[in-house]
Amino acid sequence: MKQDVKPKGQRAVRSETIAESLEEDIVGGALPAGAKLDETAIAARFGVSRTPVREALLMLVSRSLAERLPYRGVVVCDLGPDRIDQMFEAMGEIEGLCGRLAAGRMTTIERSRLQERHRTMAPLAATLDFAAYEQANTELHDLIYTGTHNGDLIEIANAMRLKLAPFRRSQLQNHERLAQSNAEHGEIVEAILERDAIRAERALRRHLLGSANAFLSAYAARSAAGERPARTEGAPHKPNE
Repeated sequence: MKQDVKPKGQRAVRSETIAESLEEDIVGGALPAGAKLDETAIAARFGVSRTPVREALLMLVSRSLAERLPYRGVVVCDLGPDRIDQMFEAMGEIEGLCGRLAAGRMTTIERSRLQERHRTMAPLAATLDFAAYEQANTELHDLIYTGTHNGDLIEIANAMRLKLAPFRRSQLQNHERLAQSNAEHGEIVEAILERDAIRAERALRRHLLGSANAFLSAYAARSAAGERPARTEGAPHKPNE
């Protein structure tokens, strides 16, 4: 039995890694709408069997970045500005509700953890530690979701966050947005600590609006510059990444 656990765990890691890499390609425009995600080509690119590739493609479909079409297989979804705007709008409403409920329901210990998590993020933003800030950012929002003490809402928020994760991750790679994000978190945390439900809700909505604006501005800049790489079949651009 123990021999089975390790391979499954390793495969899960590979699948997630492949999915994240393909997400970056989709969000960055390297894999445009309608591009076929060919299992064989992707397996060759990453130097793996087709099994983890299939699992990675299932993740992309579940996150609405790709869709499975009859006779075509898995292709990249059309993620134009309108679609992206709709996702951020929905997430803004969900997180706003989470903030409003968390402001009134969080325990003293939960508020302390939220405050401490935010305190650790300022130096990460100042040193442009994008990876660490992104992880801390995820944990901070997790604390807010958990603070609602509503299992169904937590499930919805987490599912929507998975869909938006590559877009939110992308916009946090900008140092100006990183500083702005941290400042917005400060307002959110302060409102929750003061049990100001309305202020917390508004602050979280503005936070998601800021994320959406940052991503869509970068998207428009790429489009204006004509950044449309030729890869359309999931073919390798780096040897066995």
